[in-house]
Amino acid sequence: MNTATAVNNATRQALEAGEGILRLAPTWVPRSYLVPGRRLKLDQRDLYAYGMHRGGIDERWLASTTPAMNESRTPDEGLSYVVFDGQRFTLKDAMEAEGARLIGRAMWDRWRRWPVYSKFFDNLGPIPHHLHQSQEQAVLVGREGKPEGYYFPPQLNATSGSFPHTYFGVEPGTTREDVIRCLERWSKGDNGILDYAKAYRLKPGTGWLVPPRILHAPGSLLTYEPQWGSDVLSMFQSMVDGREVARALLTQDVPASKHDDLGFLADLIDWPANTDSEFKKHHYLEPIAVADSSSEDYIDKWIVYGTIDGEQKFSARELTVMPGARCTLRDSGAYGLIVTQGHGRIGSLKVDCPALIRFGQMTRDELFVSWEAATAGIAFINDSATDPLVTLRYFGPDVHSDMPEVGDHLRQ
Repeated sequence: MNTATAVNNATRQALEAGEGILRLAPTWVPRSYLVPGRRLKLDQRDLYAYGMHRGGIDERWLASTTPAMNESRTPDEGLSYVVFDGQRFTLKDAMEAEGARLIGRAMWDRWRRWPVYSKFFDNLGPIPHHLHQSQEQAVLVGREGKPEGYYFPPQLNATSGSFPHTYFGVEPGTTREDVIRCLERWSKGDNGILDYAKAYRLKPGTGWLVPPRILHAPGSLLTYEPQWGSDVLSMFQSMVDGREVARALLTQDVPASKHDDLGFLADLIDWPANTDSEFKKHHYLEPIAVADSSSEDYIDKWIVYGTIDGEQKFSARELTVMPGARCTLRDSGAYGLIVTQGHGRIGSLKVDCPALIRFGQMTRDELFVSWEAATAGIAFINDSATDPLVTLRYFGPDVHSDMPEVGDHLRQ
């Protein structure tokens, strides 16, 4: 039996045994240019499990079929693994085996993959001011553009790190020439790009929607980040927290012929969107209840929502089931799920939120719920008499007919 046949068989068996739900192992990703915030529950002894040269582990990728585009990366870096009956195989391979069952025929026929992923990123300080290319820009280097969304889970933000503020865009009146001058100063220390930006204080339990081509320097709250399935970026800040940012991170996803074309680099920025005088109004998110279900001892909330250029790219919800309660949810599409508090059962599988995880250790806090199971209905059961069961679940494109838009929280 060849490897593909074995994975096909294992995927079908896992789906049958889990009644349409797959159990996933933790996926850890390091970033050489950042400092871990130590809130991912990864044992401190394992922060540099990939080696000091790779940097500390500051991200956990969730239900991912997207590779991490790090230098010196491992062949499967960023890819989630399904674990079933002593077998391990990537979620990417499972998608290739049973894509229509896993994500629905419409999504599979259009994308031929799970086109989104989510992550926790967790840094002690801020990330450099950067942007993610649009589809039109990324395709020039054979990649895909990337919008993303943020949510700051209260359960994982008992401490806020050293800078719980995020810079977004540039101030109205900032010009293309101002940014070009910053890029010219790259090798002379701090290039001053943040002199043109505004920082917003971050608050647990809220979030943001960030389209491509928007400059942003994420702050130090641990962040849940649903996004398009790409790891494309351009850094525009030459130093952060006193540390050098390699210029290669500015140009890594830019055609080689344009690496020294400062005008081309400045035009990666969407100027009207970045200089929007009402930026917060157009990008800030607060949770919106899906329905008035508090009397039923559970509450389901939209936490990441809204369209990008009129298209529904991804979304996320937070479900809280009260102690001793249960509910059944019927969703319109497949989703990746992570438990952030409590323990219980989801479908036929037991789940719990670990206190500490060793690198390579299996947990029971992460699942992929197939289209078949999600649309049929999944029971969420809280076995605890004292603690809520809290889960985050994120969805792919074009799933919902009732998704709110940015700003709808003001109309609650």
